[in-house]
Amino acid sequence: MDIGEAVGTPDAGRGTEPAGGGPARAGTGPRPDAAVVRDALGVGVAVGLSGFAFGVTSAGAGLTLLQTCALSLLVFTGASQFALVGALAAGGNPYTAAAGAFFLGVRNAFYGLRLSQLLRVPRALRPFAAQWVIDETAAVALAQPGRRAARIGFAVTGATLYALWNLTTLLGALGASALGDPREWGLDAAGPAVFLALLAPMLRTATERAVAGLAVVLVLVGVPVLPAGVPVLVAALAAPVVLALRGRAPVRPARAGKGRGR
Repeated sequence: MDIGEAVGTPDAGRGTEPAGGGPARAGTGPRPDAAVVRDALGVGVAVGLSGFAFGVTSAGAGLTLLQTCALSLLVFTGASQFALVGALAAGGNPYTAAAGAFFLGVRNAFYGLRLSQLLRVPRALRPFAAQWVIDETAAVALAQPGRRAARIGFAVTGATLYALWNLTTLLGALGASALGDPREWGLDAAGPAVFLALLAPMLRTATERAVAGLAVVLVLVGVPVLPAGVPVLVAALAAPVVLALRGRAPVRPARAGKGRGR
């Protein structure tokens, strides 16, 4: 079966349908299915392998094999999973750790709002597709010029990443005792490094960079003085603070002659 048919593409086998039923984005054209699959597999494999680091870190934090695998199967959002086990490993309150993980995961709901309009997944498949709405699948789908390519990118990235993430989580948890402390191997930094690599290219405007920068400052200041898991919650204040300050900034008058031909 063609991948487009598997995700419910109405025009499977034909040319790329522009996203939203309108014209393709300026400067882009239909992409071959093979190119979309290649890019999606690259992202899925690269990120999926970091599930090994999560398995080791989770086991090192004291979670059982069943608890570790259940987190990857049911939660399936790496940043939230690492935040949870990291807070627990540091001796944080389980409720505080869970709250931090929850607020990190809320961003996926906003991805879902955008992707629902782009992908138009059939109603029967929506509960399954919702499980795959994460940073990587959203990034791949939104980068495509048309709905068919977006659906293929979302489906291939989600399937590859979900399978590999859960497999490597299991292997990491099983091998945790043999590896010892994951910090000696640098595996504790794998998750955050992958997350930053995905996030950095998305910070395109001054406002986005200001929010990210302030969030980093809040976390660095909060880690030495606040209980484990709380600095992540405090970092969420960066967005409203930056937006409030931006709203108060005076509007500069347009320069004379701006917009005229030269």
